Amino acid sequence: MERTTGPFELGVLVGMLIAEGHFGGDRLQPQVTLRLHARHKPLLDWLLERCPGARLYGPYTHGGRNYYQFMVRGNALRYRLVPLLDGLPWSEIDPHTFGRYAAMKARYGMEP
Repeated sequence: MERTTGPFELGVLVGMLIAEGHFGGDRLQPQVTLRLHARHKPLLDWLLERCPGARLYGPYTHGGRNYYQFMVRGNALRYRLVPLLDGLPWSEIDPHTFGRYAAMKARYGMEP
């Protein structure tokens, strides 16, 4: 998250996570995922530039949908994204989505 320092970048990131984010894991490690239509690739590339360690997978075609999957896990999640998100008033903006994020952190032992 080295390049994600300004209020605009933070707003876009949190807005995308609130609107489209999935907070889960593969039972071994936590992950934050955004799955967006292929037409949003410029936005996903922009996010990749601002989220070192994130990965972009795809394009996939499944069930008539064309999409990419943006994923943050491992050290990029634990040491970059989570500290950044924990410093924002996300719980006040959208308690439901924040609850899903907090549940992921608890499930994978990411609480301080």
